[in-house]
Parts: sequence; C-alpha cells; structure tokens
Amino acid sequence: MKYCKDFTVVSNEIITPSLFILRLQYPEALPEIKAGQFVEILVEGERDKDVFLRRPISFHDVNYETNQIALLVQVVGKGTASLSKAKKGDKLNLIFPLGNGFTIMGKKVLLVGGGCGAAPLLYLLRILKQQNIETHTLIGCKDVNHLFSKSEYQSLSSLYITTEDGSYGEKGFVTSHPILQQTYDAIYCCGPTPMLKAISKHAKEKNIPCFVSLEHSMACGIGVCLCCVVDTQQGNKRTCVTGPIFLSTDLKDF
Repeated sequence: MKYCKDFTVVSNEIITPSLFILRLQYPEALPEIKAGQFVEILVEGERDKDVFLRRPISFHDVNYETNQIALLVQVVGKGTASLSKAKKGDKLNLIFPLGNGFTIMGKKVLLVGGGCGAAPLLYLLRILKQQNIETHTLIGCKDVNHLFSKSEYQSLSSLYITTEDGSYGEKGFVTSHPILQQTYDAIYCCGPTPMLKAISKHAKEKNIPCFVSLEHSMACGIGVCLCCVVDTQQGNKRTCVTGPIFLSTDLKDF
C-alpha cells in the first residue's frame, strides 16, 4: 500500500555543500518499508521556478521504534537545492513506500556502494543483521569528506572503504578492492551505472547473484509517465514499479 503523508523534519545533517541527510518524523506507526524502496518528495513553493515534479529519494534508514526515516540527498538541481534548506519543524509531503526492495538470501553477502548511491545499504544492513546474515560492506567515495554514516555501517557490518584520493581507507575504486575475491552467496550493489556494470560482470564470472539499484529518473514513481523504462531480458520494464532493484542478469547491457 502507498501513502501520501506529511513528515516533520527532525534534523538536516550537512555532509558536504552538496550532500545532506534529512531525518523525518512520521506522525503515526510507520508501515512496512523494504530496503531498496524509495519516496517521492513534494518540493513546496518552487512551482514557479521550474520545479514541478516530486523528487525520488531512497530510504537511507528506518527506525520503527521512533517512527523516523532518514533520506540521503544530493543537490543536483533546484528541487534538491530547495530541500537542502529544510529546517527542524518543517513539513515535507511524501508518497511512500514506492518500488520493490532487495531480495534477501544467503548466509554471507557483500554490499557494495558508490558515492551517494550507497544510500539504501544502511537500512539493508539492518534487515540482514536481524536475519543473522554475515555481511561485508564496501563503500567507495570521492574523499573522506564525502564519507557518511560510517559509525552506523561499522556497527552493523565488516566495513571496507575506498577513496579516490586515498584520504581514507584504500586509494582507488571499489571495483579493485581485494574483498571482492571472497566467496559470497549474493552481492547487493548501489551506485553509478559504470560501477554497477563492473560489479555485475564480476558477480557473473563468480556465478554469484547480484542485485543492483538503478539510479534512473523517476518522475511519477507509480509507473504512469514511462520516463524510467529500462531494457531487460523480458522487454521494457518501468524502474519505479518493477525496480529500482533488479537482478543484474535480468538487465540487458549488464
């Protein structure tokens, strides 16, 4: 079931000038939310500034005890720039939960995230820990200043980090990290498309199921506008409805 409700801003944690985490309070008990699903946020007061559509944002974290959610947001245009100015007590209207989540499987799994695309992995780790699944988490980012939620990741998983400039963890990209050479029952991957394709290729060579979260533009979030169509082995699919999580072998060009 989908809901359209107002959330209250609890905090706006600035990571970098273009990256921030919104923590939002729901006024009642949160419904079931699957790791990998997303919301569509209404950007109020911007309709006269070329911002007409809601903005799709993945769930970064969910806390059922406090009925709060966390959204990691990157400023890429007027809509997200407006959201970056949200203050404690502000109201934000969300349609949620949208899309399908990750398929949980196996006893030992690897999570790979790149940049802000790693956002869905924190909540996924909470779900995996609840099911006593061993996890290794590999996060790649531009530099140490772009690293977010590190303590939370460390509390839930064995954490490995790469930075492009070597300012934290190993220097380089996640695609060359030695942790990839271990054996896993499944790989969960979120981030830029080139990274998704590289990890998917590695998983295919190792015969490991790889689930990827696609970063497509999803204007409506309910499958009406057709702007997020992706080419799959079964024909065109709407990312916002069938995804955003796909088994990599189901996608063409992966």
